[in-house]
This record gives sequence, structure tokens and C-alpha cells, in this order.
Amino acid sequence: MNSKKPNIVFFFTDDQRYQTFGCFNREIKTPVMDSLVRNGTCFTHACIAGGTSGAVCMPSRAMLHSGHSLFHIDRRGDSIPSDHSLMGETLKQNGYETYGIGKWHNGTDSYSRSFTNGDKIFFGGMDDHWNVPVHSFDKEGLYDKRSYKTNDFMKSNIKREYISDHTVASKHSTDLFADAAMTFIEKHDFEKPMFMYLSFMAPHDPRTMPEKYLDMYDINDIKIPENFAHEHSFDFGIRDIRDELLEAYPRTENAIRKHILEYYAMISHLDDRIGDVIEKMKSVNQYDNTIFILAGDNGLALGQHGLMGKQNLYEHSIRVPLVIQGPAVPADFQSEANVYLYDIFPTLCELSNSHTPSDLDGISLLTFIKGSTGGRDVMYFAYIDSIRAVKKGGYKLIEYRGKNLHKTQLFNLTDDPYETHDLSENESELVSSLRKELLLQAEYHDDLKSDYGKTFFSYW
Repeated sequence: MNSKKPNIVFFFTDDQRYQTFGCFNREIKTPVMDSLVRNGTCFTHACIAGGTSGAVCMPSRAMLHSGHSLFHIDRRGDSIPSDHSLMGETLKQNGYETYGIGKWHNGTDSYSRSFTNGDKIFFGGMDDHWNVPVHSFDKEGLYDKRSYKTNDFMKSNIKREYISDHTVASKHSTDLFADAAMTFIEKHDFEKPMFMYLSFMAPHDPRTMPEKYLDMYDINDIKIPENFAHEHSFDFGIRDIRDELLEAYPRTENAIRKHILEYYAMISHLDDRIGDVIEKMKSVNQYDNTIFILAGDNGLALGQHGLMGKQNLYEHSIRVPLVIQGPAVPADFQSEANVYLYDIFPTLCELSNSHTPSDLDGISLLTFIKGSTGGRDVMYFAYIDSIRAVKKGGYKLIEYRGKNLHKTQLFNLTDDPYETHDLSENESELVSSLRKELLLQAEYHDDLKSDYGKTFFSYW
């Protein structure tokens, strides 16, 4: 028997950039993700708002779960303030059984508030995919009573990670989490609707996966990105962070092809297991009464602009996949609306006929799902205290500021989607106009400080 409210199954991936679906990029094999696009609504211009730390996924996930913008969350994003409503918590209050599986990077208190059950919970940022330190669900929420380990996963940025109650060896994280999800589906009583948040660690490095997925690809078929560079054209302070040290300088085409091949193989592995979870929902006769969402926490450079990571405001790092399929969601529809990842929270509230908390910064995407065009007129982005960007009318302005840094870039995203032609020296009026927009957006509580107490605008 179907519940009156639709089930929600949320697939969340780690470091998967936009257009890593086979239907948009013939190099990659993702038949299940392609079917979600074909049977649902795909937002082709979904973005994160940037990052408050080098670990960009922490604030990204905090925004997703709280529905708050970058400057209304905890500074680092590694926890979520107790007075912020949470997506899982809200759905739980509206009659959902909520399951949290996989990666959770925003503290144990917010996890406990969000979920009524869960398993194979990874409280951390990254780890060995084949030896995942995970927690079992604790109904008392006492994860923070356990001890810590120190993990230097961002150079010169020591993080404390929770020690798990057990480590699962010799089983890949993607399989570990997908199998846990399928177990919950088998056991769930669908008299009560299910919200399942299935958060993968892949395709985040270390890029390892079962061998058969590597065998799906030939390195000679991998194309070098149009905006590939051996090094970034100027130093903006990230050259020696962990992500950028995953490949030597200068970057070479052969090395980048290998990185991309392994990245694609990890995504194909994800695709396979996402398909298994969807098939499991079919087997319990809940497919037609389920909203499926696929999204990612941030993009990744992998050789574009001479960069490897996500600590920048180029399109390859701030744009993310976002697909919604389910009841009342049009099939085979692509929206170019400018939206943020934190718009998902109010969207799910509206799609599930649940009360939407009044304090959210996100907006429901249902109007765009129904065919309205547009989205936000202006998009504002930030990376720590050193970079700000604004998009409007098909143009993007990026401003870099720091102790020894003063740089401006302007791109026409319509004509130059790979951001290779800087127009800032020849379009002074447009630069001036977009700077005004940037400063207006900055009034939206942009007081983000570095570890040294500096804000971006103190360098202006």
C-alpha cells in the first residue's frame, strides 16, 4: 500500500561535477543517471555558493541540510547551529521515517536530529574506500562520546575525525552504503513514508574502485579538457593545498587522462549501485510513489585551468549535478534556471506536502519544475577570504584579493563556457557594473574571515 506522502530517496555524491552523465558527455558510461535525467527534471545550472574552508564539501553539506546560504551557516560548516531547521528533522516532524547512510560531514548532533535510523555512518571528509571507518546507528546520539583521531587531510589544516566503532575492510564504500540502503528498503514498513539520505564517498579520491569499472574505459578515448593548462596562470594561494598536490607540476596530458579515467570509473560504479537501489524500490512496489534525487556536493577541476581540486570559483568547481524524478515532476525536462544546492530543502518540503520552515534562505524549485524560466537573476559565490564572484546576464566576474593579490577576471559564459578568454581589460563598463552587483550581494552578511581575521573586503 502506498503512503499518501511520497517516499524520498536522495543520492548524494562527493566531488561529482556537472555534466558527468553519459547523456551530456559520451565519454562516460552512466545508464542509470541518464535514465533519471530522461524520466525526471534536470537542473543544468545548479551551483554551490562556494566554500568557507578548503574542505568545500563541509559548508556545501551544511547549506544543503539547513537550507541556509553560505554566510548564514557555521563559519567552517563542520557543524550546524542547533537553532537551524534541518531537512531530515523537518521531514521527520512531518511523518517520515528518516534514514541516514554514508558520509556525514557536519557533526554528530545534526545527524542525530535528522534521522530516526541509519547505518554505516561515516563522520568525516575522506578515507580509504576499502577500509571505511563507520558507525552503527546510536538511538541516543552518543557518537560524540567516542574518541578522536587527527587526520591531516588538508595541508596545514589539521582536522579532528571521529573514531568509528568498527572498520569495514575489503568492501568498497559505494558497495557498503548501497547495500545498507537496500537492507533498510527491505525492512521498511511503507505504511509510513521513507526519507532515505544515501551519501556516498565516491568519486572523491583516493580514486579506487572494483577493477571491472576501470576496464570499461580506454585511456586513449579520454579527451583533454578544452581549458587544460599545465599550471594556473597566476598564484591565488591554493598551489600547495592537499587537492592540488594530487598531481605534480606542471600537469601533463597523460597524467590528467589517467585521473579522468579513474574518476569516470568511480562514477560508473556509483551508477551501477544507484541502479540497484532503484530496482529495490521497484521490487517493493514503491517506485511510482518515490521521489528520487541525485545531486553532488561540489565539482572538481581535474586539470582544467591547471587545477586539480575545488578550491576556486570556476564553473567546473561550483556547478553540480541536480536531477529530480518522481510524482508531479515532469519527465525529460531540463531547466536552465540559476539555482543553489540549498534550494533542495524547501523543494522537498513542497513536493512532499510538508511544512516549510520560515527561516530558510533556499527557494522551492517547484515553479521551475513546472516550466517557469529564469531562476535567480544574480548568483553570488565566495571562497574563503580571497575570492568572490558574481554571475549575471551570462557573464561572470571573479575578483581575487589578498595580501599580495589583486586580480580581476571577466568571462562571457555563453560564448566561452570553459572560461578561457578573460575580457576584464577590454570591458571596463561591464566590469564596473558587475562589481556593483558584487558589492550589493556582499551586503548579504558577507563577513567571512580568514584564520588571520581578514575579510575579503578588507583587501578591496
